[in-house]
Amino acid sequence: MREPCIENEKKAPHGGEQRPYYTGIVLRALAAAGLFLLSLAASAQVASPYAIEHPPWFAHSFLDLREDIADATRDGKRLLLYFGQDGCPYCARLMQTNFTQRPIVDKARQHFVVIAINIWGDREVTWVDGTRLGEKAFARQLGIQFTPTLVFFDEKGNIALRLNGYYPPRRFEAALDYVAGRMESRHAFGEYLKGVVKDEASPTLHAEPFFLPPARSLARQPGGKPLAVLFETPYCSACDEMHREGFQRPEVRAELSKVDIARFALGELDQWVRALKILYTPSIVFFDAQGREVFRTEAYLRPFHLAGAFAYVSSGAYLKEPSFQRFLQARAEHMREQGKTVDLWK
Repeated sequence: MREPCIENEKKAPHGGEQRPYYTGIVLRALAAAGLFLLSLAASAQVASPYAIEHPPWFAHSFLDLREDIADATRDGKRLLLYFGQDGCPYCARLMQTNFTQRPIVDKARQHFVVIAINIWGDREVTWVDGTRLGEKAFARQLGIQFTPTLVFFDEKGNIALRLNGYYPPRRFEAALDYVAGRMESRHAFGEYLKGVVKDEASPTLHAEPFFLPPARSLARQPGGKPLAVLFETPYCSACDEMHREGFQRPEVRAELSKVDIARFALGELDQWVRALKILYTPSIVFFDAQGREVFRTEAYLRPFHLAGAFAYVSSGAYLKEPSFQRFLQARAEHMREQGKTVDLWK
């Protein structure tokens, strides 16, 4: 299943960037010209803003694709171009759902140099044959009709795979494996996909009876319960597992009652999400009675660890023991002393 956005000519503000990755051509330019070109490179990057805010690990590039492919090849990677536009909900879903899941992020960063292209942008792109085009003309030349479109290149500048439209995480991760494994010469992608993707994660968020009502204020009252804010997305298999297994365990349920729990989908409360720097789903951010963040988890934890995370905050143990791992060790030892079985995985 893929869900495309039809072209819609709009401009968008440039997304925030942290710890930028520069392709080799940019690094060489900066080294040669010093701080002056540092500001120049930054201005070149923002002259044609990205359509949708993208992860901070996307590469900065002068968009000479010959250089970008050569640099990626030298590092044992391949080039991936992401074509997006403003107002595209599936571009936002790609960023907020796919690129918040740690296995996908890890594979993308390990095997690819990812560069964003605004299909209505004006930056100059140098094609593999040396032709220079603006982003809009370049998108037209490649016949980009849908957003997001992702184009993967091999080491010779040929297109190894093209994804037109949004692919849910499991299919998207399979595409990363397909191209990273250089399988395009051995298998058609469609046939490969049928063999490796058997089921999909839920396209909808799960409801739980212990979630605060949507209209409930999150403001803390003196002496009140701590607050846990859960951030999820659809098509998140780790989120599914947390609801299916973690939240159903009696030991987890016992801890959930000691805190107030609010749930939001990424895409809601965008400014707050950006301020909290939520990068992965599911993430749980814990706040004390004064509304200060005191702890967070950024992946699905198995039931023992999930219950421990809630207990770490609700008991106030974080105030005395800054190491969550030491807290878990002491918790496990105490449970064993009581004759309880402790299984860190099950």
